[in-house]
Amino acid sequence: MSPTVFRYKNYRFFFFSREESRMHVHISSPGGEAKFWIKPVVALADYSGFSERQLKDLGRIVEEHAKEIEKVWKKHFSC
Repeated sequence: MSPTVFRYKNYRFFFFSREESRMHVHISSPGGEAKFWIKPVVALADYSGFSERQLKDLGRIVEEHAKEIEKVWKKHFSC
């Protein structure tokens, strides 16, 4: 199961239900994929297909939505 946290333009922000326990979010679009850690600070973990500019924008979006991502994470994983 991969619950969607939110969508922004053509990006989907989501989790994989059976993955590592460190809080993070995956981002997918037709042009690429990325993974950002949420805690202890928002940081890029991995990516493919995105430009540096896209990654910078995505990092900003993740930071702006970090509290929402954390809330959905805790609810989904029953933390």
